Amino acid sequence: MIQDDPREHTIENRDTVVAGLTGSAIVIGLVSLLSDISGEMIYPILPVFLTETLHAPATVLGLVEGIAVGASTAIGGISGWISDRIGRRKPIAFAGYALTAVTRPLIAAAQVWPIVLGARFVERFGKGIRSAPRDALLAESTAKTYRGRAFGFERAMDSGGAVIGPLVALMLVGWASLDARSIFLVSAIPGSLAALFILFVRERRHSSDQSTKLKFSLAGTNPDYKKLLLVTAIFGLGNSANAFLILRSGQLGLDRKWTILSYALYNLMASLTAMPAGAASDRFGRRNILIVGFAIYAVSYFGFGAANAGWLVWPLFALYGLFPALTDGVGKALAVDNAGSAGRATVIGIYSMVVGITEIAASYIGGLMWDRVNSRATFYIGSAFALIAIAVALVLLPKKPQSAAIQES
Repeated sequence: MIQDDPREHTIENRDTVVAGLTGSAIVIGLVSLLSDISGEMIYPILPVFLTETLHAPATVLGLVEGIAVGASTAIGGISGWISDRIGRRKPIAFAGYALTAVTRPLIAAAQVWPIVLGARFVERFGKGIRSAPRDALLAESTAKTYRGRAFGFERAMDSGGAVIGPLVALMLVGWASLDARSIFLVSAIPGSLAALFILFVRERRHSSDQSTKLKFSLAGTNPDYKKLLLVTAIFGLGNSANAFLILRSGQLGLDRKWTILSYALYNLMASLTAMPAGAASDRFGRRNILIVGFAIYAVSYFGFGAANAGWLVWPLFALYGLFPALTDGVGKALAVDNAGSAGRATVIGIYSMVVGITEIAASYIGGLMWDRVNSRATFYIGSAFALIAIAVALVLLPKKPQSAAIQES
């Protein structure tokens, strides 16, 4: 059983480089930056590659991206539990980053969409393997009072990579005249560097004493953790893949280069606001920040559904960029806060599993709505689920700011 270290409030404070951030936290942020440069180089291109080059319908796009993104988070529950069980984080995280990097050539070589589905699944499987152990490394290298800030920093670096990646792809398309398959190959370079750099993170060793009987279950978690999972599941059923936003942008009249730039704007907003959002959750409470994020999602998705002109994509993507900043890192920090006596990697993993499984369902449903009703329906249903999640969160999740909870613990 992994319990909070009584020295946790001062863990590695002597190694702090920036207020609240240790050297390990900064290295993890760099790893996330490189990894997302790799992933986002191909993401704005992939929907068009699937629908135009490989002639896949929108339902298939939803299936591919839902399974890809969903698998990356769903598998985190298992890898997190294994990490807690063996008392190691770094080897599992390295394996995940390495697996993601080596699958890029498979996507580049694909001639039919099932190959892309398989390759994306394996690629995101690697992401799923690494995420919970990496997040546990981050939590264990940071004082508890700065946990939201540290997760916000990691999300900011991740989103920063998501800004740079599309811009690199645009440069390779416009200046170097590379096709999609060549860009998929180039994207393996920053992915490989991410795998290398994770090896430089300092890891606190944990006992793997089998008498602790760490289980892949909710046993030992606080009641609020289970409520968080319920709220997350409700929201997740409407949280379809961002690939639909890219298709919608083209549908509204933006050509490919402007679509890539507008998507980069979304990631820029996420990068600039993720760390302040995490710090705000330390002060004002994670629940409050999470609800604001859900509200922004509801407004953004309704806007994408109602939009009737291409220029509207720009303010909508800018607004939508606040959503991951206010929810991704904050949700994980809230999961860790309510871990109780359960392993930290396990609780992050189970939380991520709920996010992933519901996103698979949401993306498939979104694709069906797009093909069988109309594209607007995909976004309206996402907005509706976000509003329901807000109502449930207001009722179930505690109002108390997390900083107050930390002082009482």
